[in-house]
Amino acid sequence: MKKIVLALGGNALGDTPEEQKEAVKNTAVSIVDLIEEGNEVIVAHGNGPQVGMINLAMSTANATDSSVPSMPFPECGAMSQGYIGYHLQNAIGNELSKRNINKPVVTLVTQTLVDKNDKAFSNPTKPIGTFYSEEEAKELEATKGYTMKEDSGRGFRRVVPSPKPIDIVEKEAVESLVGKAVIICGGGGGIPVIKTESGLEGVAAVIDKDFTSAKIAEVLNADSLIILTAVDKVAINFGKENEKWLDELSIAEVQEYIDANEFGAGSMLPKVEAAVGFVKSKEGREALITSLEKAKAALKGETGTKIINK
Repeated sequence: MKKIVLALGGNALGDTPEEQKEAVKNTAVSIVDLIEEGNEVIVAHGNGPQVGMINLAMSTANATDSSVPSMPFPECGAMSQGYIGYHLQNAIGNELSKRNINKPVVTLVTQTLVDKNDKAFSNPTKPIGTFYSEEEAKELEATKGYTMKEDSGRGFRRVVPSPKPIDIVEKEAVESLVGKAVIICGGGGGIPVIKTESGLEGVAAVIDKDFTSAKIAEVLNADSLIILTAVDKVAINFGKENEKWLDELSIAEVQEYIDANEFGAGSMLPKVEAAVGFVKSKEGREALITSLEKAKAALKGETGTKIINK
């Protein structure tokens, strides 16, 4: 039996509540496969499209009706944790019931501590929400004060700061539930909070869910971190004639490929960096990068890319 932190990629969730409710049914099958093997599973997930959708809806409502309150970005993140968690709880619970596994599922609204002096606050890079044309993006910058950037040739998206996680505020609560429930936490990377004289205060940012997942795995002393994405393995020369899929990577090899710009900044790079961070934090830990459908097989060494400390 292993204590596993699963970092769900965007392909595990839909872009709308209706799509998401259907998508998580398949997601639940793969998660319960791991639970059925006797593993303790902690689930973390992203929220880029969802928090962007909530923030846009609240901003639009406020612009057309002043009686509708403006909703701060941290509160939008909390809302996304709640509704994504609800869908995951429901789907995982139903799948557990189908297999006659008696185990509760719980979602914890989770705050993640960040450094108020993190350089990310002066250079927003994390895309959220839907895609816009260049004309629409310029209008949003002018009217809403958003920072808009072009995203991989697919259009323009709003970007917000993406500071690194320092600690998980509710880590003791999460730890107390390990072994008693399937835990969903750190949704969207957690609600970013900074320390102030009056206590913790939420800030407008989105923490990369892979880094938060690695931090959760570290503080819980997990055996494995599995970062789920759209492909079964990590590749170099991705999409080229000399494309090569990798079974295992040492920390030194990962750094070599990072220096060669082999991994996309908005896709595979944070995944391999988060995996390395977890593996380096304590001897004997392993990190796997694979697809949702192959998570069970990857844990058995049959597929996926393993990051090792050597």
